[in-house]
Amino acid sequence: MQCRSCGTEIADKAIVCYRCGTATTDPVRRPAPIQPRRASLVPLVVIVTLILLGSYFGYLSRTAAEPEQFQLAAGLCAGGALGILLLRFLRRR
Repeated sequence: MQCRSCGTEIADKAIVCYRCGTATTDPVRRPAPIQPRRASLVPLVVIVTLILLGSYFGYLSRTAAEPEQFQLAAGLCAGGALGILLLRFLRRR
């Protein structure tokens, strides 16, 4: 028998070609198709909300008599949004 891929003479009962590794018969089962996961909109909504809240708190810190609390809230919102983005990026890798 000859290999379908490289033409090398191989044994009649061979399962694969010893030279190129090609199977001598077609596979019995086909692999299941891999479906891509759909991205959830919840993290995107949370990130946008945190960015908007951070922007609002940043604006309030400019006009408030005691801006420290609003600056802290703006920093926490920005850090939370950045943390969620980072976790989503690392999870996809």
